[in-house]
Amino acid sequence: MRDIRQLDETETRARMGELADVLADCVAGGASLGFMAPYGPADALPFWDGVAEAVGEGATLLFAAEREGRIVGTVQVGIRQMPNQPHRADVKKLLVMESERGRGLARALMTAAEAEAARHGKTLLVLDTATGSPAEAVYERLGWQRAGVIPDYALYPDGRFCATTLFYKRIGAGA
Repeated sequence: MRDIRQLDETETRARMGELADVLADCVAGGASLGFMAPYGPADALPFWDGVAEAVGEGATLLFAAEREGRIVGTVQVGIRQMPNQPHRADVKKLLVMESERGRGLARALMTAAEAEAARHGKTLLVLDTATGSPAEAVYERLGWQRAGVIPDYALYPDGRFCATTLFYKRIGAGA
């Protein structure tokens, strides 16, 4: 059984070990997420500490997918923007453990994230993902629009260059 929930700062901090496992699993699988190999759960803890702080400040919304009471996927929405962008939010780090892929968790996480962003008055979401990655196809299936590709934007965990595809989606009153 799966459950999608929004985590507050307290629960984020309490479950950092599980969150770290998810991130480390995705990096180990080759996902271009900003981290280089080798990268284990202990390496992920400072990242999640920053996320917990952003959640506590109201700058970020964090959603978790659970299976049998354990976090197996996450997504974040950066809702605090510059004054000229109150309508926009950034979707960040859609993560699903490799063993849990193909079960609809990415769709469920994104549906929850989009709905909550709309409740916060956001009408435009943006994100970027590795060009040619499985995530790119997920976003297209979920109705996201491709804005363009930037070559050599980042690196894969093994050091190879990675092109990045930019996407946007209108939600809520902007849809």
